[in-house]
Amino acid sequence: MKAADFPEFIWIWNQRVGQGTPRHHLRMARWLAARWRSSERELLLMAFRNSGKSTIVGLFCAWVLMAEPNLRIMVLAADFALAKKMVRNVKRIIERHPLTLGLKPARREQWASDQFTVNRPGELRDPSMIAKGIGANITGSRADMVICDDVEVPNTCDSAPKRADLRERLGEIEYVLVPGGLQLYVGTPHSYYTIYADGPRLEAGEERPFLDGFHRLELPLLDPRGRSAWPERFPPDKVAMIRRRTGPNKFDSQMMLKPVNIADGRLDPDRLRLYESELVYAEGNRLPVLSLMGRRLVSASCWWDPSYGAPGKGDSSVVAALFTDEDGQYWLHRVAYLTHDPARSDVDEATQLCRQVATFVRDCFLPAVTLETNGIGRFLPGLLRRELAGAGIPCAVVESASKRAKDQRIVEAFDAVLAAGALNAHRSVWATPFIAEMREWLPGGKARDDGLDAVAGCLLSQPVRLGRAAIPVSDRRDWRPGAGHTAETEFEV
Repeated sequence: MKAADFPEFIWIWNQRVGQGTPRHHLRMARWLAARWRSSERELLLMAFRNSGKSTIVGLFCAWVLMAEPNLRIMVLAADFALAKKMVRNVKRIIERHPLTLGLKPARREQWASDQFTVNRPGELRDPSMIAKGIGANITGSRADMVICDDVEVPNTCDSAPKRADLRERLGEIEYVLVPGGLQLYVGTPHSYYTIYADGPRLEAGEERPFLDGFHRLELPLLDPRGRSAWPERFPPDKVAMIRRRTGPNKFDSQMMLKPVNIADGRLDPDRLRLYESELVYAEGNRLPVLSLMGRRLVSASCWWDPSYGAPGKGDSSVVAALFTDEDGQYWLHRVAYLTHDPARSDVDEATQLCRQVATFVRDCFLPAVTLETNGIGRFLPGLLRRELAGAGIPCAVVESASKRAKDQRIVEAFDAVLAAGALNAHRSVWATPFIAEMREWLPGGKARDDGLDAVAGCLLSQPVRLGRAAIPVSDRRDWRPGAGHTAETEFEV
């Protein structure tokens, strides 16, 4: 009986699990099969997010093991859990595919979740398939195929040292792969300095691309005429929604496979929509309502990026308040650059700053404030809670530690809302250094960005919906929809 070709192998599997075979999956399958038959052993498969590329590669691994059971396959991913996910998927295929049922071994110890060995004629030390995180020690291992599945993610490429470390670790593959072995990279670019670039980045010291000479297949979501590669799952309205929610930079990177320079995300304050109205707090039918320019506000976020720097020196201590209305518009209502008086001996600097934040929170009717606890911020939450309680202000204090690179965080926060024209700024914001920070900011530059960091925190944080603090409060009630209800009863409790 003639062995099934890879597209046929996929079709049989999809029939087994009751699903169709999209055209772009067949294109991937034909490309992989053709490269395998022609003995091309350096491959790069780039396809848009959620395209099913890892699923196709998993089926490819099962197909080649069916044809050559002595093969040894290593899966490398950004973390061990992701690599193990592909190994589990291949195990499932081997167990259920009609053409691979004879590969499953009898001994359970050869069928683990992170590695397995199929029935094979050869006696080899390494398993048929094994999962490894990119940071794992692979010295001493041998493989006929190395699958690099999403080794480039933000955590491995958002800074120059991380990118250098990633390239160094990937260089170890040469010592693992047997002569004539196959390297297959699968992923999407997450940086302008991506390992998948088709040209060298001269400013980064590259003389040739990292994957120079690799045979490439690129499948962006949209073709040059704007047609979707997977119209059943990504129709025009969903594509537009993804573009609007993620912003042009991330859409181009993850869906169109274009390495995006983070500098292209420079912030243009002219895209802000200026307004002058103030918050209006009212109660109707005993329900509190907070509105702005006649629009009901449904959520708020407040972020404090603290600093103890002396006035005019060092980093600024900035607190920002941002609201969202029922239509999804963002309203940057206040940005305050806090200062303290070093000459005061009766009140310490930290208390002075906390009192200013408490006043800021009260004036903006804020239900919670997020305090960035990196650096000095870890000493402030208790002090801020004390000042809020002392002033009778019902506001929660949420502690947060930022783990991502600041430049990347700022671009991700502002990119989508500015592109959509959805960020409105109160006139008072234009009187602060925030606007100058927007105009002067460049990734990796030395311009001030403390206000940008605080507003980015507001944009990236989820709306906080916490109950009222159990402290004496004023007559002001929580204005957020669904935040609280009262019911009168004649029962005595």
